Amino acid sequence: MALTRDFKETIAARIQADPDFARAMLDEAATLFLNGEPETAKLILRDLVNGALGFEQLAQEIHTPSKSLHRMLSPSGNPTMNNLAAIFAALKNALKVEMAAHGAPVGR
Repeated sequence: MALTRDFKETIAARIQADPDFARAMLDEAATLFLNGEPETAKLILRDLVNGALGFEQLAQEIHTPSKSLHRMLSPSGNPTMNNLAAIFAALKNALKVEMAAHGAPVGR
């Protein structure tokens, strides 16, 4: 008998129990996308979807098959900007948060 939980189960439980943790994950995913690290951002979004909504509920909300969503948020997935925007919007609604970009552009 295993004495520890699977990592994904632990993350999902923490997302459900700790709204600040869930919001921090969403913020981190957005920051990673904006800073050119989409592969890591997709993995964080995948864990967040699993813990906050589930892929079936997300699929219903954004009218995209759950299998397609799984592929999009895989390490080799290539979601469109429209799909990413819909995923972020669904997560924002589920977590009851607002997001806004801050700061001045760097360099020119």
